[in-house]
Amino acid sequence: MASIRFRLLVICMMFGFGGVLPLRAAPKLKVGLVLDKGGKDDKSFNTAAFVGMEKAGKDLSVETKYVESTDDNAFEPLLRSFAKKDYDLIVAIGFSQAEAIRKIAAQFPQKKFAIVDAEVKLPNVRSLMFEEHQGSYLAGALAALKSKNGKVGFIGGMDIPLIRRFLLGYEAGAKAITPNIKIVTNFVGITGDAWNNPPKAKELALAQYQAGTDVIYLAAGASNMGAFDAAEEKKALAIGCDSNQNRIKPGFVLTSMVKRVDVAVYQTIKDTTENKFTAGTVRFGLQNDGVDLAYDDNNAKLVDPKQKAKIAQLKKDIIDGKIKVPDYYETKR
Repeated sequence: MASIRFRLLVICMMFGFGGVLPLRAAPKLKVGLVLDKGGKDDKSFNTAAFVGMEKAGKDLSVETKYVESTDDNAFEPLLRSFAKKDYDLIVAIGFSQAEAIRKIAAQFPQKKFAIVDAEVKLPNVRSLMFEEHQGSYLAGALAALKSKNGKVGFIGGMDIPLIRRFLLGYEAGAKAITPNIKIVTNFVGITGDAWNNPPKAKELALAQYQAGTDVIYLAAGASNMGAFDAAEEKKALAIGCDSNQNRIKPGFVLTSMVKRVDVAVYQTIKDTTENKFTAGTVRFGLQNDGVDLAYDDNNAKLVDPKQKAKIAQLKKDIIDGKIKVPDYYETKR
């Protein structure tokens, strides 16, 4: 009798009172995010990536962790650490991480990787690329429409092909509206520190405004914050970049050329959760709302209906192929 009772007890323990084995919850997908210089609070590129990851964590019930790199030499060990700690998907933000991703992804072929703004051709890497020259064309057109002095400016972060791509599109858009418009150009620096140097950006912006420039397009990461201060000080206009920066200095930020890095990161995580992750290059442009100009309550009084309609027509013409926006990656001028 004791033996029978013992067997019944074992069966109950194994199968539960409902008569079936309790199901073990599937392990959560683990996602690691390596941010570029400027960090998650740069209100620009990194912030957008962080927002996309946070949304995925809430919506898709995935486990997420981010790290901020203050030095280019840190990219490789940070990526390797995520790979060794059994993270399923590792996302790198910024072209500066291309070589590190190329090396670590090759060492951990069973892991999935993604990188923003660089193409890494490996079977376990997804490259998330943006047509920033298209959005910059619209920014240039709006700057020219708003300019009273026939003189607009551009301040880039690091002088690299990616930011030259922004500049070339911006110049083309401005000249499409005002062929003889003058465009003043500066770069914050030639090293990675250029992305996080607001005082230098403010100095450059003040000089441009004092010389008669009345709208400046900013593509300098966290350094943009200094130039926004200059716009407010001089009662002039600036155009933000990457994230919607209209709210930073309402009344002085004409618009922002947004790159939906948040959407790209979120979609990559979602695809991974659904076993739909694919390697290769995914492009985000005007045709799929990957880039665009931002309109909201903060700049509603700065862009009138006619100007907005003109920008909408230019956007349509680019999507329809009637306007070919020059691409620095192709011209290398």
